[in-house]
Amino acid sequence: MAEVNEILKKVRRIEIRSRKLTKNIFAGEYHSAFKGKGMAFAEVREYQYGDDIRNIDWNVTARFNHPFVKVFEEERELTVMLLVDVSGSRFFGTQGQLKKELIAEIAAVLAFSAIQNNDKIGAMFFTDRVEKVILPQKGRQHTLHIIRELLAFEPEHTTTNIADALRYLTNSIKKRCTAFVISDFIDYSASGELQFFDALKIANRKHDIAALQIIDVRETVLPDIGLLKIKDAEKGIEQWIDTSNPSVREYYRKWWLKHQENLNNTFSKAGVDSAQFYTGQDYVRPLIQLFEKR
Repeated sequence: MAEVNEILKKVRRIEIRSRKLTKNIFAGEYHSAFKGKGMAFAEVREYQYGDDIRNIDWNVTARFNHPFVKVFEEERELTVMLLVDVSGSRFFGTQGQLKKELIAEIAAVLAFSAIQNNDKIGAMFFTDRVEKVILPQKGRQHTLHIIRELLAFEPEHTTTNIADALRYLTNSIKKRCTAFVISDFIDYSASGELQFFDALKIANRKHDIAALQIIDVRETVLPDIGLLKIKDAEKGIEQWIDTSNPSVREYYRKWWLKHQENLNNTFSKAGVDSAQFYTGQDYVRPLIQLFEKR
């Protein structure tokens, strides 16, 4: 019972902060960044000089032996999906905040921004498989349900497979949506390659994808503190490393830089906007910058 009450208190604190940010800071940015991204078919009309030939309706054109184009209009509402990585690494955090807690706050701001603009909000929690799906709906109570689940949900698995989550989104959400993938994006194949590029590219053709990378500063550089026992939170593997060895620290530093380069290239090639968020640091500015990119 005490644990439930603590979760409810956290939900309330997150709601108060998120709704304030949404109302005072993000309302305009969210609307301009995402409204108009979803376009619905309205009608066909005769082709006019300057029309985009990609919009030609070939069936109608063949029937009347004269070119016709499809006309689209901005959809009145959007569907927003939060694809949240709930693998073991979300319990890491060295700056007074776990990744899990930062994810919940960012997700809350996005969710309240969506409902303030009369959009539907849904969520998908994934590890190496899709663990839970919350179908898109409107309203405050639905948003609070998503936040409670983010804080309390216990997945069956601990490892990560982003590609499977993206394929599930592509296949299960029929209507075009805006999807925020929230993860640390450390998801490599046995050969050392990021293994979600193809799925990300395909998903972004059908939907509007944004990638939100969650980072703790201790993942970027090893401190010089002598022998250190580390544990892979997803696979459970433990090992000792000598952080006093400069070559060990340099090797890790280069790995992180290479990881970020690979990740940024993956996002760029897939046509996906991205932003980085650090535990223990303000997430408002990166969110605004993500919105402004669009």
